[in-house]
Amino acid sequence: MTEGEIAQRPPSVDALARALANEVDLPHAVLVDCARRAISQQPDNAKELAARLAGELSASLMSEVINATGVLLHTNLGRAPFAVSQGRRATAVEFDLADGSRGSRHTSIAALLQMLTGAEDALVVNNNAAAVLLVLSALAEGRGVAVARGESVEIGGGFRVPDVMRRSGAQLIDVGTTNRTRRSDYEEACEVAENDIAMLLKVHPSNFSVEGFVESASVRDLATLSPVLAVDLGSGLLDSQAPWLPADMRPLPSWVSDEPSVKQSIEDGADIVMFSGDKLLGGPQCGIIAGRQELIERCAKHPLMRALRPGHHALVPLQQVLLSYLERDVTETVPFWAMVSTPIVTLERRAERITTAAQFGEMRPSLAVVGAGAAPAATLPSWAVVIPGDASTALRNARPFPVIARVSDGSTWIDLRSVDESNDRYIIDALIHLRQ
Repeated sequence: MTEGEIAQRPPSVDALARALANEVDLPHAVLVDCARRAISQQPDNAKELAARLAGELSASLMSEVINATGVLLHTNLGRAPFAVSQGRRATAVEFDLADGSRGSRHTSIAALLQMLTGAEDALVVNNNAAAVLLVLSALAEGRGVAVARGESVEIGGGFRVPDVMRRSGAQLIDVGTTNRTRRSDYEEACEVAENDIAMLLKVHPSNFSVEGFVESASVRDLATLSPVLAVDLGSGLLDSQAPWLPADMRPLPSWVSDEPSVKQSIEDGADIVMFSGDKLLGGPQCGIIAGRQELIERCAKHPLMRALRPGHHALVPLQQVLLSYLERDVTETVPFWAMVSTPIVTLERRAERITTAAQFGEMRPSLAVVGAGAAPAATLPSWAVVIPGDASTALRNARPFPVIARVSDGSTWIDLRSVDESNDRYIIDALIHLRQ
């Protein structure tokens, strides 16, 4: 074999995979696959292609990031952040420690929610869409469900109330108009025999608001009508009085005090409510159904429940979050409420400390938002570290944790309202790297 032929031979798969290990932290089997594909596709450029394939795969894996967007509940970043820590032990999910018999995975959660909201019983499923589907299927299949036209909404991911209604087997009965719906509209719909209405469903408008010449029937308005009154609260605020917030946040901001809540909805006469666990509640992704015991039992016995039930990876942190509400220490233990309650002067001091340490960027006042369809019109005062130009790609490549910022008005904004203070040092390191 000539020297030219030796030079043109493609690299060894194993040698290329071992070389990639110095650049990307992935299992050897994955690097071998990247090397093999690169050699088969571009033998003359295998090293560069293999590095790109491995880098793309590494970047596609779910990983911890620093949310510096100013969107506190960022759907693409997992919504409410929370810490999960569990040893290498089993979990008593459906095991009664008192007598050693089989138990229910919902008992403890239901007891805590009863104390927090006044609900008679509760049930947990995978997410709020699943909660709505289960309630409709268990309580209104084959019958009519009255929904105000202005509440027949679509939220993120193409989730549409009419579509879920069809999948459940219930029949959508539109009432009122897009901007104005009164109690009398629901009452008239109930009086039409062919509608056979089993349920009145009120739906949180989620990520939009209608202003001006508008009117809607309240939970209290509808509570005296005969069909089951179900309320899709979506955002998951437990109590609009927010007794867990510190005194210096009173009077409460309107996005808290005006937000429909679980406790007040039940007090006003809702028979059953559905809401998310990973929005204003500040817990893991799940859907929670709370209300009258007889209705909850019907949902629990429905065949869909088996497919929609969550595992202990959601139930354990949810239980811990609910215990924090009862302990009244959520501003310390639940990251979402910690972000909300951080004083603006603290954020200003952090911005100054970061820019001084990094010797890069400037501090500016900013406005953060709640996000995830909760309180869509609300803003929270904040401070940001601002870099000229679009540095978002470079920040996403920061290590050990990518920094996800927002680009606005030709600058990159690192908003500190959505960043836990423990991550400031990683932001400083990322800025120093950018400066060099």
